[in-house]
Amino acid sequence: MKTFAVFFHEDAAVLTKMSPAQMQEAIGRYRSWLTRLRDSGHVQASAKLTEEGGKHLRRGGQGMVSSDGPFVEGKDVVTGLFILQAQSYEDAQARIADCPHLDFGWMELREIEVLVGAK
Repeated sequence: MKTFAVFFHEDAAVLTKMSPAQMQEAIGRYRSWLTRLRDSGHVQASAKLTEEGGKHLRRGGQGMVSSDGPFVEGKDVVTGLFILQAQSYEDAQARIADCPHLDFGWMELREIEVLVGAK
């Protein structure tokens, strides 16, 4: 079994146009979808990222420089992620093909390379 990271990307403007009822319906669809995937034993971890934006970290002249961002005003933001177990990219794609996120944004699927000596 291989391990994949799935990142949820979206245009923040799409969600801000939703009514509270539409938002609650979307959250219910996400929960139901993720519960089915988790119950199948293929999800190791999942998380929704907070909307506060986090920090960008870079090496500066005297050490690390921290700045606010990414900003929700940006066209494309990462809003969540999960770790998926699958046999291949094709298997992973098949397992997430019915994800409700595809109605609001797009997903990035990346295989995780296990580093030598890492557990």
